Amino acid sequence: MKKSIKDLGDIKGKRALVRVDINVPLDEDKNVTDDTRIQAILPTVNYLKDKGAKIILMAHLGRPKGEWNEEFSLEPVAKYLSGVLKEDVLFVSTPVGKGAEKELENLKDGQVALLENIRFYKEEEAKDDDMTFANELAKLGDFYVNDAFGAAHRNHTSTAKLAKVLKPAVSGLLMEKELRCLSQALDNPQRPFTAVVGGAKVSSKIGVLENLIDKVDNLIIGGGMAYTFVKANGGNIGKSICEDDQLEVAKAIEKKAADKGVNLVMATDVLVTDDFSGKGINKFVDIKNIPDGFEGVDAGPDSEKAFAKVIKSSKTILMNGPVGAFENPAFAEGTKAVLKAIVSATKDGAISVIGGGDSVSAAKKFCKAEDFTHVSTGGGASLEFIEGKVLPGVAALDDK
Repeated sequence: MKKSIKDLGDIKGKRALVRVDINVPLDEDKNVTDDTRIQAILPTVNYLKDKGAKIILMAHLGRPKGEWNEEFSLEPVAKYLSGVLKEDVLFVSTPVGKGAEKELENLKDGQVALLENIRFYKEEEAKDDDMTFANELAKLGDFYVNDAFGAAHRNHTSTAKLAKVLKPAVSGLLMEKELRCLSQALDNPQRPFTAVVGGAKVSSKIGVLENLIDKVDNLIIGGGMAYTFVKANGGNIGKSICEDDQLEVAKAIEKKAADKGVNLVMATDVLVTDDFSGKGINKFVDIKNIPDGFEGVDAGPDSEKAFAKVIKSSKTILMNGPVGAFENPAFAEGTKAVLKAIVSATKDGAISVIGGGDSVSAAKKFCKAEDFTHVSTGGGASLEFIEGKVLPGVAALDDK
């Protein structure tokens, strides 16, 4: 277990240098169009305010590639955050050096500042072991907090190196919740434990599937990658998405599941289309007999029932990836059915964790966050965590 801000003693008047993930979408007029990530850091910000710390937030926006670029400035986010907190957030235009120190010298206890985009410096993403930039940043704080789970898989200065030079280095409340919920699901699940793994490609989920087979009772495989499994077993998949170089991998995953006694649940029927826009011919067919010129785009009604039956009998459910091309309303029913079953199981006392960018998008589109035990804020980070990889931003924090 890692230390969190709750393990710190008296921090009144101390400067908390806090890495957050507020990489939010902005429209043409620089208005925030989705503030989910901003809302997610509020428990940590408010906790530090209540304790009388001086709060200095560090973050990135987009991919400016180590160069100053007005398009990626965090100033509009600082203004938005001011509105959310109902007080002025000090925007610091120079994140490091004497300029930053001067701008921050009059920061009051409980006040919040936001540094300009840390990725404007190429040293932020540098792969070397040079700690000069980390040491410069460390001058701004008395202790370090990482609340940016969404960036915890990045071995960057503000997410990992800084924690090695600025001590104590602890997790924020969001980071703590992410680690607790994901760890509980993976390492100490109430059983039966079911994982729903979807998405387009087997290749991007090999690590996830391999790691989960050692832990789950049921593994539901849906989405585009299901067709690679179907083809590996001699089925006809029409023009459905398929990775021919992963056919042997699919067979190996099936064998491992059988050897471990894991119940592998695949779609039996699918919705197919001859026009991906959804305006052509759409019909349900057997997944092993998709006609030429058609591609699979969603789970069919029989598959939905089979998935829901397994999910509703589970005590722990982890979803990583949708089971259809849900972005198009015509192909969204399968993913909706899976989410509905997870919500129902959660109401009956199951632990449910939604992790990974696309499944989180679907959960937000069709349900409410509070319908699940936990909706992860980190796409790539939650994927790597589920794979069993060490996240640099977590590893660098102090142990309890």
